[in-house]
Amino acid sequence: MQNIGERLEEARKQKGISIREAAEATKVRSDYLHRFESSQFDINLPDIYVRGFLRSYATYLGLPADKIVADYNALGHGKPKQTRSANREIYGRIDIAPPTEKASSRTSDDGSPGDGDDAERETSSFGSVRGLPVIDRNLLIKGGIVVGAAVVGIILIFSIVKIFSGGDDTVATGTTTGDQIATVNEDVAIIHALDTVRVKVVAEGTNQELYQGTIVRGDSRSFPWEGQLLVTASALENIEIEMDGRRYPTNETGRNRIRIPSPAALRGE
Repeated sequence: MQNIGERLEEARKQKGISIREAAEATKVRSDYLHRFESSQFDINLPDIYVRGFLRSYATYLGLPADKIVADYNALGHGKPKQTRSANREIYGRIDIAPPTEKASSRTSDDGSPGDGDDAERETSSFGSVRGLPVIDRNLLIKGGIVVGAAVVGIILIFSIVKIFSGGDDTVATGTTTGDQIATVNEDVAIIHALDTVRVKVVAEGTNQELYQGTIVRGDSRSFPWEGQLLVTASALENIEIEMDGRRYPTNETGRNRIRIPSPAALRGE
């Protein structure tokens, strides 16, 4: 009578199928199929996997899968091993301390601490290392919250102080973007727009462009006034220039350029 391996090999060869083709079709490794055909079933896998692979291979070859699996079990492969019951007997004889008993209460015959005392020192509920103190997790969380709140409070205080202290010692001055700031101790010249006008302001001494853009009606731009300024406007009649607190008309019309004297020259210094 043929064994399992011989039946598997004969059925595969009758169908003209290679081991590789069978492995691809059944999704079972080819080396396992080779061992099955040699009636070697020790492939370092649990019996449930071996039986499943055998069933799949037999079905693929057209053999009665139940008969193949039954013959495999008959060889003793499917039976539980006796060592398991022996292990259960050994475990049943182990003396386990009641849950309420502390290991530190155990002592040896001479009154010295037993093994349980060492075990208690080795472990802790918060993963501490032997010899190190246990850290309260809730204390860590509360401490982090307090520190975070303190940092936020300090940032808010500095922001408020910066806002209130920065608003008294600076005034806006006109530049190429109209956003530059100059201190109140500096002399400034202010251009007031009587109507919408395009203006360019250049410091004559340094040839630095202080502003270029459009000023809408009712708006104004201020500039550092350290020396003579050259003001070019698309319509000079649409602007007035304020110096030392007084506003002066340009007395010019159309697109033109005028020169603003330096502070010293205006004051006759």
